[in-house]
Amino acid sequence: MKLHTLLDMRGNIPTFIHISDGKLADVNVLDNIAPEPGSIYIMDRGYLDFSRLYRLSQYGDFFVTRAKSNLKFRRVYFRPVDKSSGLLFDQTIALTTYRSKKECPAHLRRVKFHDSETGKVFVFLTNDFTLPSLMIAELYRARW
Repeated sequence: MKLHTLLDMRGNIPTFIHISDGKLADVNVLDNIAPEPGSIYIMDRGYLDFSRLYRLSQYGDFFVTRAKSNLKFRRVYFRPVDKSSGLLFDQTIALTTYRSKKECPAHLRRVKFHDSETGKVFVFLTNDFTLPSLMIAELYRARW
């Protein structure tokens, strides 16, 4: 059994709950969420589906998720980062495989962060180009 929950962080109140038998792939739950323009969806790699994420973008929503290690892309631009903060890079990327380019023709932002508390390195993908890169990492950390 799985419980998929969408929280409104302004009050920590669930705005969406979906209970599945555990066999439903996480990414399919995105089809059941009613977009709320301006929202930021923070999700794990299990929700990484470029067509669904692009659709959220078309509604004016934002997302932060972890990148998979086999992501194929080309760097379009990079922004300087303060490496003492744990940030390793902040890039604008374009997806390069035929399918991913078709599903998500827009550029994405790729942020790499080293968490000094755990020693882990995380690579995030987002469609938000306005928030500071450290905030992208902090938003994801707030999932817990």
